[in-house]
Amino acid sequence: MLPRITYCIPSKNNLEYLKLCIPSIRDNAHRFDHVISVFVDADDEERSTVKWLRENKEKYDLDIHINPFLGSKLFGIGKAYDYLIYNSETEIFSIFHADMVLGKDADLKAFEQLERGKVVCSTRVEPPLHPNAGEKIIRAFGIWPEEFVEKGFNAFVESSLNDTRVTNGVFAPWMMYKDDYRKIGGHDPALKSAREDSDVFNRLSLAGFEFRQVWSSLVYHFTGRGGQFQHGSVQGEKDREWQKLMNNSTREFIRKWGTGVKHTAMMEPIISPKLDITIVLDNATPDLLEALEPWCNRIYVNENLISDYIDKEQPNTETILLNKVCSNIRSPEGDIIYYLDGKTFSAQDFSILGQLPDLIYTQAKEQSRFAVQNFIIEVRKIVDSKKDLIYIKNLFG
Repeated sequence: MLPRITYCIPSKNNLEYLKLCIPSIRDNAHRFDHVISVFVDADDEERSTVKWLRENKEKYDLDIHINPFLGSKLFGIGKAYDYLIYNSETEIFSIFHADMVLGKDADLKAFEQLERGKVVCSTRVEPPLHPNAGEKIIRAFGIWPEEFVEKGFNAFVESSLNDTRVTNGVFAPWMMYKDDYRKIGGHDPALKSAREDSDVFNRLSLAGFEFRQVWSSLVYHFTGRGGQFQHGSVQGEKDREWQKLMNNSTREFIRKWGTGVKHTAMMEPIISPKLDITIVLDNATPDLLEALEPWCNRIYVNENLISDYIDKEQPNTETILLNKVCSNIRSPEGDIIYYLDGKTFSAQDFSILGQLPDLIYTQAKEQSRFAVQNFIIEVRKIVDSKKDLIYIKNLFG
């Protein structure tokens, strides 16, 4: 029997999408009484998300939560998800985006594949805006909520309900048992606006969870229309703000994992070894320091660059940069040292930074020294610490 599920939906100035998202769960879910739990992280006067949710609380039986710092500081998407998850009363939760529309019986079709130790996701149907490597379905049922072709989407879902495919991959919306989720603690609050999902997927994978994508469980996804693109006439301004937030979260992800986000074509995580890496950068420039700092545990540069860089970058990161950005010394600390010269460092050198941990872990020997392009690499010892990143103490219990 399909149990009640808590649909966890953070919202940030995207009322137009909630007006489609919330009714779709009530209208199309196999079970009519799932919990719809919404966290309002930002709400401007024009959209009045809080007002609409309160007016429709009884109609849709909504569980409403509001950022206590609304209007002054973002809670952050991962933190908002965890607040909803840890305050939910059901055994199972679903991570759901405000710019998604649930297809008929998507809850049942996903649940049929759910077991302990598994994470199950639905399949996204998206308009033709972004590349597809086979992990989603491209169909044009509208780019904006005002033009959503509901009858067309519903008919497509009906035609797909007998699809028996189950593949290995993960993307929102995904569901799992709450007590399984507790085993990794939750989302990383350092990833405030993006990359929080990739971080969680890495950690779930390392903890041994299996990912299942169900192709008869469908959602329509407006592809970030409630986030990076925002809505209507404010698109350009919101785009710039989103790009800044995305850049900060991407840099935080690299600081943590030592590489950018990596996955198979079907969205199954690829996780490189997490090594202790030091960069010694001669002839550094402010731009090079900014580019290279996230890719290592510590970096040695000219002393005159340190203060300005820390003043500029510290507000964007949870890492204590005073402990990480150091002045040049003769005996740098660290298991693996990259020696670089700013005068010869090139775009091609930068492009291989994310590949070096795999190369070192699989091919290098301890107590060795070798060159790769303009890198001189000294390997003192090789210790992969990625499993130390699995668990995060959750803020909500």
